[in-house]
Amino acid sequence: MEENKEIAETSSITVGLEEKPESIWKSVWDSLKKNKAAMISLVFIIILVLVAVITAIFPGVLPHDPYEQNLAKSFAFPNAQYWFGTDQLGRDIFSRILVGTRVSLSVGVIAVAVSLTCGVLLGSIAGYLGGKVDTIIMRLMDIMLSIPSILLAIAFMAALGQGIDKAIIAISLVSIPEYARIVRGEILSVKQNDYVQAAKVIGDKNSRIVFHHVLPNVMSSIIVRATLGISSAILDASALGFLGLGVQPPMAEWGDMLGRARNYILSAPYAMIFPGLAISLSVLAFNLLGDGLRDALDPKSRQN
Repeated sequence: MEENKEIAETSSITVGLEEKPESIWKSVWDSLKKNKAAMISLVFIIILVLVAVITAIFPGVLPHDPYEQNLAKSFAFPNAQYWFGTDQLGRDIFSRILVGTRVSLSVGVIAVAVSLTCGVLLGSIAGYLGGKVDTIIMRLMDIMLSIPSILLAIAFMAALGQGIDKAIIAISLVSIPEYARIVRGEILSVKQNDYVQAAKVIGDKNSRIVFHHVLPNVMSSIIVRATLGISSAILDASALGFLGLGVQPPMAEWGDMLGRARNYILSAPYAMIFPGLAISLSVLAFNLLGDGLRDALDPKSRQN
């Protein structure tokens, strides 16, 4: 009796000392916080989002009207009144960059959302079903990937016409193959696992197996690629704007500002420098955050 009592006490102590399993997302966040570059990038992206939201809701916070033209003040050098100077039409470059933040982020997020949805669906179908369906879908994706994305986007823009909405469609279409290939590859490595086979045995439908058992296990790769995809979408939108195929006047967008200022690079270099910095810093921030998420979502990296 005494031995049983001692065993019971020991067991209760052991149970009491057992720690609650740590949440996966908490461990991911803890790992991400150790990456200084990723955290600085995250703060910068949050600032961009706040700027986009605040300028959309309260346009009065802008120091100047971004669309007001004053030829008498064209190419004003950066000063206390115009922090980043003015462009060829006398418009405040700083205010236009702030407004352009909303356009660039909107294009990036919407384009990634559309291409991610289509890419996940196509990649899931190809990877899970295999056979002729897989061959047809992936050969189509290979054909699209064989053409540089910006050239393919320009081709779509030529067919669709100019405008920011057409740019979003074009960027979405050229990004689909990347997501489809990633999802297909992940599903091929996951679908042979025991829990997938067990779901088939109990009679689950293919759609339920894919969306409830397979995709949740490949979300880490999708999240990382989506983060990096936003930077690519911003860069593509800026390239289309630079070529005059994206937003149309008088809307402010970083690539369009860059393209219109290129003729004045020697007389007013600041008209190109500041929009170029906005593009570069935003793309860099999303890339660094994506790299940080990739390391944080990797179980091996979290253990180190």
